[in-house]
Amino acid sequence: MRPEGGRHRPARRTGPAIEGENRVTITRGRTAGPATTHPSIATGASRAMPRSAVRYSVLAFLFIITAINYGDRATLGIAGSSISHDLGLSPVAMGYVFSAFGWAYVMNQVPGGWLLDRFGSIRVYGVSLFAWSVCTLCIAGMGHVPHTIAFPVLFILWAGLGLVEAPTFPANSRIVSSWFPTAERGLATSIFNSAQYVAVAFFAPLMGWITQAFGWEYIFAVMGIAGVVLAGIWLMRMRPPATHPSVNAAELAFIRAGGALVDIDDRAMRVRKPLTWRQVRFMLTDRTLVGVYGGQYCITAILYFFLTWFPLYLHQSRGLSLTQTGLAASVPALCGLAGAIAGGALSDMLLRSGRSENIARKTPYVVGMAIASTICLCNFVHSAWVIVLIMSFAFFGKGVAAIGWAVISDIAPRETPGLAAGIFNGIGNIAGIVTPIVIGYIVAITKSYDGALVFVAAHCGVAILLYLFVVGRIRRLSLPE
Repeated sequence: MRPEGGRHRPARRTGPAIEGENRVTITRGRTAGPATTHPSIATGASRAMPRSAVRYSVLAFLFIITAINYGDRATLGIAGSSISHDLGLSPVAMGYVFSAFGWAYVMNQVPGGWLLDRFGSIRVYGVSLFAWSVCTLCIAGMGHVPHTIAFPVLFILWAGLGLVEAPTFPANSRIVSSWFPTAERGLATSIFNSAQYVAVAFFAPLMGWITQAFGWEYIFAVMGIAGVVLAGIWLMRMRPPATHPSVNAAELAFIRAGGALVDIDDRAMRVRKPLTWRQVRFMLTDRTLVGVYGGQYCITAILYFFLTWFPLYLHQSRGLSLTQTGLAASVPALCGLAGAIAGGALSDMLLRSGRSENIARKTPYVVGMAIASTICLCNFVHSAWVIVLIMSFAFFGKGVAAIGWAVISDIAPRETPGLAAGIFNGIGNIAGIVTPIVIGYIVAITKSYDGALVFVAAHCGVAILLYLFVVGRIRRLSLPE
């Protein structure tokens, strides 16, 4: 588009945009017919016209919602000592309660991914956010439940939270795939993924203080109300790229030419044909997909240790008060945030410098998991604050390795990005079932957390082997006919 008088007249789009053909229609005062635009031409057009940057505001919205999501998950870990004391729950019982989220979360991953592919990201995400916030509010009333039924009621409510949160990360991945070109996707996925660390860093001290000052019920009430408000804002304001009122044609052309799946939520283009058994088998047995699924399981085991048993480890094994525990838990989380941003930036930098997607995506993961394995060094020191430093270094590595969502966005078949992300997240979060239970038994039997840290560190070694020897070349996979 040619500038006039140093200013650009507003552009609008007409007609549907078709994925894979880079169709962009720009009008100047009158309706223009659709035109097929080569990526280089689209890029040139985007240079001639200042691009809007709506994708970054969308990413900020995802970041905030994901922080609330992980804040809700962290509530039980922060309040765990007070809840177990007030409700009379043993370490093994708490282990099973912690795992309840994981059982339901995993079970609903594939249905959640199907819902995203069937009804679109915006609607499913908003409903999910509202529903999990209501579950969080319900847990605030657990103090009024008789001790005789406290365990099953808390188990059911925590499982309900996991059930309705299931579509969250597949939706995040799907939305980033539709808004960000491939060369920006690594950092974008790392930023929304890094919200988990911000949640722990920001909410852990706040929740520790609220629990000590007012009671554990209040942290569930605060988080639940915040989520309900966000759900309303999301459903009122969020739109897909091609229909978002603030996106101009230049930004749409740029992200489409860069490989963004702009039309993923276009109802007219949504795939409604059921998958064949051969295609389902491919999604579950392809070597690269299986390796990536396994890698996500391993890194999620580290995450669930931090979300569930790490605060109890600091409080029970290292003697920190609840307020100190909240502050101490925030330091590794901040380091995880720095690691996540560094890992995503490194991956995209390697990609822009001409390195293959294989090197750009695998390098941060392998290096990060090697750093995360240092968590077991905590068994050889006694100072609580030295332990926090070691945990911070390990969690920094975990953050660097948190590139899996960019990988699944890159390799998922174009027809089933929601389903692929659902399977990926479902298998990964089996760790949310196994890790809390195994650590609960380790602590109950050995009266020590040493074995728990070795158990977590072992996952790092397995993850490295998977990415080096099982995951094949990183590329967009195609479903068999």
